[in-house]
Amino acid sequence: MKIFYLILTILFAFFIVTFSRFNEQSVTIKYYYIQDIVVPAYMLIFVALLVGVVITGLLGVVERFRLNRTISRLNKTIRDLRKELRDSEAPPIIDERKKAPPAPTP
Repeated sequence: MKIFYLILTILFAFFIVTFSRFNEQSVTIKYYYIQDIVVPAYMLIFVALLVGVVITGLLGVVERFRLNRTISRLNKTIRDLRKELRDSEAPPIIDERKKAPPAPTP
């Protein structure tokens, strides 16, 4: 499995190098009062990808916390319902005839 991850890492690194090599054209970024910023096209694409990954990760963490809270609430409901069911059950019936000791033999 480690070899598989190594091969994937090498292929990903190769992709990044070739992508950045083929996209070296300069891009000018203008936004309101910010002066013109000149960056290579590949840098702009990688920064946008990184921002997307970070935002997606944060949304995933928020969703995980929300789901954990829901699971905790539902587990508490299950515990309460089980306790209520135990409390409402009738006590077991004890048959006194079976419990009586046998009569002594002379």
